[in-house]
Amino acid sequence: MGNPFDVTKIDNKEKLPEILRKNDFAVIHLGSGKHQFIKGIGKIFHQFEKNEKVIEWKYRKSLLNEYNSSESNILSVANNQRILHHFLFEKDNEFDSVDILQRPKTYFPHRTKTFLSYYLGENVKVELKNIQIEIDLTIEFNGIVTVFEAKNGKPDNFSIYQIYHTFLYYHNAKIEGVKEILCVYVVKTIEKNITNLKLWSYTFEKPFDITSIKFLKSTNYKLIS
Repeated sequence: MGNPFDVTKIDNKEKLPEILRKNDFAVIHLGSGKHQFIKGIGKIFHQFEKNEKVIEWKYRKSLLNEYNSSESNILSVANNQRILHHFLFEKDNEFDSVDILQRPKTYFPHRTKTFLSYYLGENVKVELKNIQIEIDLTIEFNGIVTVFEAKNGKPDNFSIYQIYHTFLYYHNAKIEGVKEILCVYVVKTIEKNITNLKLWSYTFEKPFDITSIKFLKSTNYKLIS
């Protein structure tokens, strides 16, 4: 299946055409304008786990926090409010008292093109050639690399490739000193005039199998002024 518009993405299963959902088919973007039909929507999309843990987070609104609703802005707010550090390491401003070389390192968004090869379960192999991936944000600390994806609204599921392609990109790089690769999905919602940043953490038990996604934890941060 070919499509000249490579940037077209289906980031949750509700965006699939009804005929595909009815017949349990999803679509994988292969790069260079090519796509592949995959039997089994559950292999491609993952249902968000219910956010049981809620933290009321003291929030001091900065000048540019509400300037736009982009994914980059969502992550900027979460990073500036120390929410990302708290979610990952269960501490935030304690890092201020240590040497700068011992603090978490933040790497800002970028795009890259790469070749990826992986499985959907045991039998289906896909080859992605010159695929463009977008890395919204990366944090590294003590050999643990965490990649982030962010969205607005209230999606109840997401396309696994959004975090998996970046996970596999770093895994394939075989960077010396990397002990573990984690993926965090951040969703911003506004409910009763209160901004919520909901975070889910995942990894992949089998690095070359996209269906081996493993849920680690989740937290809903309610930003209280």
